[in-house]
Amino acid sequence: MKINGPNQTNFNPYKNQLQKQMDYSKDINKKDQLEISNQAKEMLQNEKPSEKRAAYVQNIKDAVDAGEYQVNHEKTAQKMVDFWSKQ
Repeated sequence: MKINGPNQTNFNPYKNQLQKQMDYSKDINKKDQLEISNQAKEMLQNEKPSEKRAAYVQNIKDAVDAGEYQVNHEKTAQKMVDFWSKQ
């Protein structure tokens, strides 16, 4: 058996542990990222209301603000019954 003394450069029992700590510290500095695909961007643009729909909603808002909006109770009740009877 050959012993080269305490200054062996090839032997470091803590080398693996130090390397793991270095890798871990690199991972900590990373920031979260979010990437939205082109398909998702197209879907988001398709969800924007059309001008016709926006005008319809604005007319209803104006009527409610002016106190002129009338609710058709029978039609509302029928739609509720239709919705809940489907399920």
